[in-house]
Amino acid sequence: MARWLLKSEPFKYSWERMVADGTTHWDGVRNHQASNNLKAMKIGDRAFFYHSNEGLEVVGVVEIAREYYPDPSDEAGRFGMVDVRALLPVKTPVTLKTMKADPLLQGMALVKQSRLSVCPVSDAEWAHVCALAGIEA
Repeated sequence: MARWLLKSEPFKYSWERMVADGTTHWDGVRNHQASNNLKAMKIGDRAFFYHSNEGLEVVGVVEIAREYYPDPSDEAGRFGMVDVRALLPVKTPVTLKTMKADPLLQGMALVKQSRLSVCPVSDAEWAHVCALAGIEA
């Protein structure tokens, strides 16, 4: 099972809305590297739900519920989306500042490529962020 991090601006789509919706499609990705990450996702993979721009923190965990399929909002037909299902909130939000200061997370894609909206997370990074968040890996 692979691990990921999905960014969302809370004023556009917050963790609270994700929980209320239960399941939603993750659309609108227009960066080729982020799109390739979406293509690599498999049903059952887990992802951190990260509030970007406001908060700058991991606030929950989602699960991939449907693998990559065409994004109807992309008229050119080059990009796709996945469906995600809310699993659980974190007990303690993990901020970008905390992650950047943590020597164990220096290689994390979020730290190295902060503008990438869909990032891979290694098993070791996943376990460490889960520990910081107060949840089981």
